[in-house]
Amino acid sequence: MKEKQLLKTIVEGIQEKKGKKITTVDLSKIESAATSHFIICEGQSTTQVMAIADSIREYVLQNTGIKPFGYDGYQNGQWIVIDYGSILVHIFLPEYRNYYKLEQLWNDAKLAEIPDVE
Repeated sequence: MKEKQLLKTIVEGIQEKKGKKITTVDLSKIESAATSHFIICEGQSTTQVMAIADSIREYVLQNTGIKPFGYDGYQNGQWIVIDYGSILVHIFLPEYRNYYKLEQLWNDAKLAEIPDVE
């Protein structure tokens, strides 16, 4: 499967549960990056963060047959990461996203904002 299609499918999984402020981070031109893309989004509560993560995993599996290599963060639901190898998905509570500022850590990467679905 092409990476572009997997990115699109992950975003659709986020949108299924009304994930907000979706940003894709293209790290493919950065030699030191361990992966080629991040997708970062947020939910308004720990319940929504977990629901978004579940939605991504189910939606991607249903539509592509791909399972993640791993995931972590369900214990507290403040920041969940899902590892699809070349793509890492980060689902945050707003205050944790603001604290860790992943977009700024990789400010030499190409960022793309995806409009929220109403």
